[in-house]
Amino acid sequence: MKIEAVDFYYLSMPRVQDIADRSQDALLVRVQAGDYVGWGECGAAPLVTIASLVCPMSHSACKPVRDSVLGQRLETPRDIPRIGAEVRTNSLDLPQADPALSGIDVALWDLMGKRMEEPIHRLLGHPKAYPKIPYASLRFGDTPHETLEKARRTTQMGFRAVKFGWGPFGKTSAKADADQLLAAREGLGSDGVLLVDAGTVWGDDVQAALERLPALWEAEARWLEEPFVSSALAAYSALAAECRTLKLAGGEGCHDVQMARQMIDCAGLGYIQIDAGRIGGITAAKLVADHARRRGVSYVNHTFTSHLQLSAALQPYAGLAEDVLCEYPQELKPLAWDLTRNHLLVEGGGHIFVPEAPGHGMEPDLPALRKYLVDVEITVGGEVIYKTPTL
Repeated sequence: MKIEAVDFYYLSMPRVQDIADRSQDALLVRVQAGDYVGWGECGAAPLVTIASLVCPMSHSACKPVRDSVLGQRLETPRDIPRIGAEVRTNSLDLPQADPALSGIDVALWDLMGKRMEEPIHRLLGHPKAYPKIPYASLRFGDTPHETLEKARRTTQMGFRAVKFGWGPFGKTSAKADADQLLAAREGLGSDGVLLVDAGTVWGDDVQAALERLPALWEAEARWLEEPFVSSALAAYSALAAECRTLKLAGGEGCHDVQMARQMIDCAGLGYIQIDAGRIGGITAAKLVADHARRRGVSYVNHTFTSHLQLSAALQPYAGLAEDVLCEYPQELKPLAWDLTRNHLLVEGGGHIFVPEAPGHGMEPDLPALRKYLVDVEITVGGEVIYKTPTL
């Protein structure tokens, strides 16, 4: 069996707003080999990722991603990491190759699971998938009162954990941030798990983060996520030394296994958060989950798009009973919800369950997606090198 087609589809809401919401557009991936089709999703800007799939070769380490995938043999799960390694070698100097590979890798695992009639987590060596505790991933309100009401509504929906991030947090004063944090705690009640995402707002400014620690302690936040950019390892380590019971979380910005390992080994993290749509797909995410387990760091998915990507992101740590938290995007735009026919719903006890269906268990809703499809054509030297495939 050989890979016969790799198709990328740019989907978008009619209007993309200037807000921290990755569910406003999507890049859906379809891979075909023999009689089987697999679906994936890339976690980066669609147009530049499409360009990385088809761009003319610049030099021997800057080749289009498609050239390393089409025609490849695909017989066993072992072929998937091999194909990924070829992409990384041949597109080493093409930065957008990582998200392109991510969507392709997810689609390959989905296809392989369907062919072998097994869920992906079982193909990865997890005989059992443990239920996860989803935390509703929300933006801070514009005011503390809005944050309070969001927290109350979310707990009433059955969530045991909530993460607030972005919005105004970290952009004004420590006092304003304290008001937001205490409002979130009040809305959650004493038993709710509060997680906080600073969205890299302080760059590498350790002092700015230290000023927020008293309020984070008072609000009993479990973690502070991404106080700094992913490469600021010294800043992370310095802050971690002062955090007491508060843990640091980060890693969504890692676009390869080596970056994630460096964060685990050098940043003082309590939680490593990996985006399967950025790091190279399920293959790379599983390597990070294994390394985190050896180092005593908890693994968490990073997902703020569709339920296809949510299911894919759960597969690498589905069998880790100790790593129970998972990000659950709660404020999705209609596109992200409509992307799949089925969804991972929060069930009794505040859990979600990893699908046991073959592959990642999510089916794209193609009729629903056609209204979001954006036609794209890329022409170089008068030759069309990409045109939106039929969906």
